[in-house]
Amino acid sequence: MDLEELKRLRERNFLDHKKKKREYYLKKKLEKESNESLKKSKQQIYDYENDLNIDNFDLKIKEIIKKQKSHVDSRKDKIIQKIKDYRNQKKSYYLENREKRLEYDKEYREKKKEELKEYRKKYYEENKEKILLRQKEYRKSSSKE
Repeated sequence: MDLEELKRLRERNFLDHKKKKREYYLKKKLEKESNESLKKSKQQIYDYENDLNIDNFDLKIKEIIKKQKSHVDSRKDKIIQKIKDYRNQKKSYYLENREKRLEYDKEYREKKKEELKEYRKKYYEENKEKILLRQKEYRKSSSKE
C-alpha cells in the first residue's frame, strides 16, 4: 500500500464513522422525542377549577395535611435518631476541640482589645480639640448647677 491509498482508506473510514455517529445521534434524538411525547400524553390534566374552588379547597388542604403528617409520622423514628446522632457528634466535636477553641477565643479577644486600644488612641488624637471643648462645656454646666 502506498501513502495515497492509506490516506483514502483513512478518509473513507473516518467518513463512515461520522455517518454511523450521526445516525446514532439522530436515532437517540427521535427516541427521546417520542418518550417525551408519551410522557406528556400520559400526564393527567389537572382541573384547578374543580379542586381549588371554595367548596373543595378546605378538603384539599386537609388532605394535603394528612399526607404530610403521615409521611412525617412514618419517618419519625429516623428523624429522631438523626437528631440524636447530630447532637452526639456535635458534643464529641466540641469536647475534642474545646482547648483549641478556648485558646482561639482568648487570642481573638486579646487581638480585639489591642485593636480597640489603637482605635481609641487614634480617635482621641484626631478629635482631641472637640473632646476637650465638650469636657470644658460639661464642667462649666456642672459647676453652675
